Amino acid sequence: MKPIIELQEITVRYNEEELAALNKVSFSINQGEWVALIGHNGSGKSTLAKTINGLILPQEGSVTVGDMPLDEANIWQIRKMVGMVFQNPDNQFVGSTVEDDVAFGLENQGIPREEMLIRVKDALEQVRMSEFSTREPARLSGGQKQRVAIAGVVALRPDIIILDEATSMLDPEGREEVISTIKKIKEQNNLTVLSITHDIDEAANANRVLVMREGELVREGTPAEIFSAGPELIGLGLDLPFPEKLKAALAQRGIDVPKEYLTEEGMVDWLWTSVLNK
Repeated sequence: MKPIIELQEITVRYNEEELAALNKVSFSINQGEWVALIGHNGSGKSTLAKTINGLILPQEGSVTVGDMPLDEANIWQIRKMVGMVFQNPDNQFVGSTVEDDVAFGLENQGIPREEMLIRVKDALEQVRMSEFSTREPARLSGGQKQRVAIAGVVALRPDIIILDEATSMLDPEGREEVISTIKKIKEQNNLTVLSITHDIDEAANANRVLVMREGELVREGTPAEIFSAGPELIGLGLDLPFPEKLKAALAQRGIDVPKEYLTEEGMVDWLWTSVLNK
């Protein structure tokens, strides 16, 4: 399968005297993949997202998105392919109502009104916000606001969605709302998702996890491969998914726990069949 995103040895420096924000980073992402990018503050995650979207151009290396090299000739076409959802949805709202806000990006692209109405309706249905179409965005909950922000991106019909800490300001319920929404629209539209996150439980939903440290890519693998290396993750300043923390706590109490990585569903099944039914 041909990658939809490919980075080759990219290096980004904000200041010649400082360490590189990104240092010779290489990886690729295939169409339809969900890839999570994790790392502590200052590891280069957000810089990487802005490089893929053309907001930052690397001093060294190359970025290719959908067969197009990232350069001045292709930058606007690439930005049409890549939708970004940021940390604070309030900073993205410009419309007086939910439907006006979702329509804003379409108006900027000169989409005909008839097509725009169809896309706004379809996008709000996909994020389960149709009944709020005439509401003021300010009157929504945090999770609802972020779902509207996602609808604004989905209406533009991108091939790739980048979530830049998009759930970090939400409570657990709002976070689950947003993640379930992304899962649904990813499958409906065969989207490629790059999730930049501090939330390890969010990263566990990905097909693949990339670990950044001080501007370098230091680990890459499936969630099972990455999160089973508990002490190493903690050494990188990262947390562990809840099931792994629970396994460690049970092991300290002398309970024989599975060696393989378990999702939350897997942990519930194991607790029910192996512990609670004994």
